[in-house]
Amino acid sequence: MTELQLAQRVRDVDASPTASLNARTAELRAAGHEIIGMGTGELDFDTPAHIKAAAKAAIDQGLTRYTAVDGIPELKKAIVAKLDRENGLQYETSQILVSCGCKQALYNLVQAAINEGDEVIVPAPYWVSYPEMVKLAGGTPVIVSAGIEEGFKLRPERLQAAITDKTRLLFVNSPCNPTGAVYSLQELKDLGDVIRANPKVMVASDDIYEHLLWGEDSFANIINACPELYERTFVLNGVSKAYAMTGWRIGFAAGPERLIKKMKAIQSQSTSNPTSIAQYAALAALEGDQSFPAHAVDVLKQRHDFVYHRLEQIEAVRCLPSQGTFYLFADVRDMMKRLGATTDIELSELLIERAGVAVVPGSAFGAPGHVRISFATNMEDLDKAMTGLAEVIG
Repeated sequence: MTELQLAQRVRDVDASPTASLNARTAELRAAGHEIIGMGTGELDFDTPAHIKAAAKAAIDQGLTRYTAVDGIPELKKAIVAKLDRENGLQYETSQILVSCGCKQALYNLVQAAINEGDEVIVPAPYWVSYPEMVKLAGGTPVIVSAGIEEGFKLRPERLQAAITDKTRLLFVNSPCNPTGAVYSLQELKDLGDVIRANPKVMVASDDIYEHLLWGEDSFANIINACPELYERTFVLNGVSKAYAMTGWRIGFAAGPERLIKKMKAIQSQSTSNPTSIAQYAALAALEGDQSFPAHAVDVLKQRHDFVYHRLEQIEAVRCLPSQGTFYLFADVRDMMKRLGATTDIELSELLIERAGVAVVPGSAFGAPGHVRISFATNMEDLDKAMTGLAEVIG
């Protein structure tokens, strides 16, 4: 049999380490076992009615054809208005790119900004796709760990130590997936001071969980903390998390026009425009009733407190409270020892089989010995899951 050639750039790109866990979960469910999923990365709420109505109206009005590659003008104007109103950031529509989710916006940015051999600093724990996006662009992800002792937040001295003459980009994700950690304005300023002193370094500010926040610090991104970085920062966001619209796939980027144009060119050669119907739904999300995100936060905070306090009662688990998102990130190295698991993936498999609970191993996020626990599910299931975890450890 002829062996087909693999492109060199994909040889080191990793598939999701959770694939086998998902398959095992599906197998046990098919056999009639109740498995409570605590690995999900989306709200369990339905998309608000007025947003769905806007999508239906777009279909009825025949707004189902190609749009401009970078998004319909109305949506781009709404994004400009949102960034001004909510974030105090001023942009022109020529600095906005609407993409098929925040993920594509990030991918476009890395493709447009990173050359072969360039280094990109990725604080760990990180969202799973950051390092792989860098690899696909021919860059080198430089992983800088920020553990539970640091509150899972990158310190300026660690950032400075990681910067070399090859460094071109830093990822900042706050509130953070997977940890729920949130950077204060002062913490962002401290990081920004380091970036300011290194003029070749750009910043990708992943703000997708902006509205899912309940900690003491209000939301801020690095431009709010360091306005001087405006010309070197890209703000990435979308409607997926705040409005329960994950499947609609609408995200956006705002930043320096020169690179935004190149990101648009890349998108024109891949997906072209985001789905027209979803764009009109996103327009309704940004311009319509804004009560949904606040309601979601109230529910999530209640769930967070319940799960966090139950985890505190399990001696073999070490955990910090989250300040946002719908995740808790638990140190389970002691639990691994007690249950005889050599890796967090093996522990996750044990938890599926013995507790009927599916979590995501921390190694997927660059933090072995941890698990990500999503509380984006109903209280009854959360209670069952916490009981199951406690019983497994005895």
